[in-house]
Amino acid sequence: MISGRTRIFGVISDPVEHVMAPAINNAAFRKLGLDFLQVPFRVKKEELGKAIEGMRALNIRGINVTIPHKVAVIPFLDELDPLARRIGAVNTIANDGGVLTGYNTDAPGFLQALLGKGIEPKGGNVVILGAGGASRAVSFILAERGSNVVILNRTLERAKELADGVLGALRKEITALKLDRENLARALREAHILVNTTSVGMSPNINETPVSADLLKSDLVVFDIVINPIKTRLLREAEAAGAQTIKGLDMLVWQGVTAFEIWTGLKAPFELMKEEVIKALEVASLRSQ
Repeated sequence: MISGRTRIFGVISDPVEHVMAPAINNAAFRKLGLDFLQVPFRVKKEELGKAIEGMRALNIRGINVTIPHKVAVIPFLDELDPLARRIGAVNTIANDGGVLTGYNTDAPGFLQALLGKGIEPKGGNVVILGAGGASRAVSFILAERGSNVVILNRTLERAKELADGVLGALRKEITALKLDRENLARALREAHILVNTTSVGMSPNINETPVSADLLKSDLVVFDIVINPIKTRLLREAEAAGAQTIKGLDMLVWQGVTAFEIWTGLKAPFELMKEEVIKALEVASLRSQ
C-alpha cells in the first residue's frame, strides 16, 4: 500500500517506455519488505535541470539516469562519487537530506559481469566498439584495471576524444581508430576481449552485427552490452566460432545491484533481480514482434 511513508525513487530517460529499472527494483523492494516504489519519468534535455530540482523538492530518494542524460546531469548535482567524477558520467543519483550525489554503476557493473564469468581483463588486449556514454564507462574501468584498450568508432574524432579523456584521467595509453573492416581485423588479431558498446544488433534490427563472423575466433571473449535481444547476432556468431560470450543482461543486473545497494545499504537480491530482467526482456521481445 502506498502511503505518506512510501519512499519514492525514479528513473529518467527520453524516451522512457523501454526502461526496465522499475520492474526490477520494485520486485527487489517487495522481496526485502521495503516501503519503496520506483516510477519512470520522461525528461527532455531542456527540462533536465528542472527535473533534478524537482527531485530535491519532492524528496525523491534516488534516481537512475539513462540516455541521454548521463553526462548532462552532472552540473545539477551537489557531489560526485570519485569514480563518477573520473569517468565523467552518472547513471545513479542518491538524495541524502537534499544533497544529491551522482554515481556511476555502469563501470563496476561491467567489470563484475566479466569477473563473474571468470574473466580477468588485467594485462589483456581489449577492443571496444563505440565511443558513446557506455564506452566511456567500459573503457575507463578496463584501462584502470590494467587492460590494453583500443577504441574503434565510425567517427574517429569521437574515439580520439574518448581516448584522450581516459588518458587524462588515468595516464594510460589508449589507442583510437576509425571503425572499418581493416582496422577491426587488425585489432582483433591480438585481442583477448571484444566489447560492443554500440546499438548495432539491437531490436528491431536483430539481424545486424558490428563484426563479420569471419573475424571472430575461438580464443576471444565477446561481450555485447545490447540487452534486447538477450542473445544478439554477434553473440550467436561468436558462440559458433567457439568464443566465450557474455550477455548485456549480466551488466544490466550488476549495475542495478550496485545502485540498489547505494540507495538502501542492504544486500541486493541478485537472483531475483536477474529473473526480473529476463522477464522484462521477454515481454519487450514479444511487444516488438
